[in-house]
Amino acid sequence: MPLEFTKHFVAVPMEFKLRNNTVCSWKVAVKLTNGRVTLDQGWATYTAVHQIKIGYMVMLKLLTPDTLKVIIFDEDGIEAVNKCGKHDEAIAAKE
Repeated sequence: MPLEFTKHFVAVPMEFKLRNNTVCSWKVAVKLTNGRVTLDQGWATYTAVHQIKIGYMVMLKLLTPDTLKVIIFDEDGIEAVNKCGKHDEAIAAKE
C-alpha cells in the first residue's frame, strides 16, 4: 500500500477484513516490510477467488481501523461483481 494511505491508521492492524460489493468478507494478514504495508497471507487466494487479473484496478477504502472496502474494476473500467459462492467454496477448501 502506498505510504500516503497508511498515514490514516492510528496503528497498522495485524490483519484486515476485506469487504467487496457483496455481503462477503475475507481476512488477510498484514505484513510490514521496509516501512511499507503489504497484504500477505490470504491475499493471493482472495485475488484468485475474485478473479483479479493483470490490468484490473483494485481500489481500497478504509471503512474501520481494520476493515477495507475493495472495489474491483476490469480492464474496461467496469466494476466486477462477485458472488459469495466462490468465496464459500474457497473457505470450505481451506478447512
